Amino acid sequence: MNYARPPGLPIVDAMTPAVLVLAGPVTRDEVRGLGDEVRALLRTTRAGVVVCDVAGLGPPGLGTVDLLARLQLAARRAGGRIRLRHPDPALPALLDLVGLPFEVEGQIEQGEPALGVEEEVEPGEPAV
Repeated sequence: MNYARPPGLPIVDAMTPAVLVLAGPVTRDEVRGLGDEVRALLRTTRAGVVVCDVAGLGPPGLGTVDLLARLQLAARRAGGRIRLRHPDPALPALLDLVGLPFEVEGQIEQGEPALGVEEEVEPGEPAV
């Protein structure tokens, strides 16, 4: 697995989170390097979020859960969090099953109305 950064200084937009692409089966030795990468991305971007593109990980299993739990722990210790991009449909269910809540891109946050849904108004009041 290759997760090295290109040479030179990164171009950073403080409002745009960094993206870490995870591909193929990740070995135990690579997990530590990925945790260091998450901490470095949080430090350089100051966005507070690292987006992990997990499309290349394949079908989810306990190895994937372990990897994501360790990355989330590294991010939390650095004052940030992880957001998943393109997860396998079974991955969020598996993470919920083991008690690891993760944000998923495009997922509506709890307490937020879905886009395009208008809130109910009292009869006689104008719609906002």
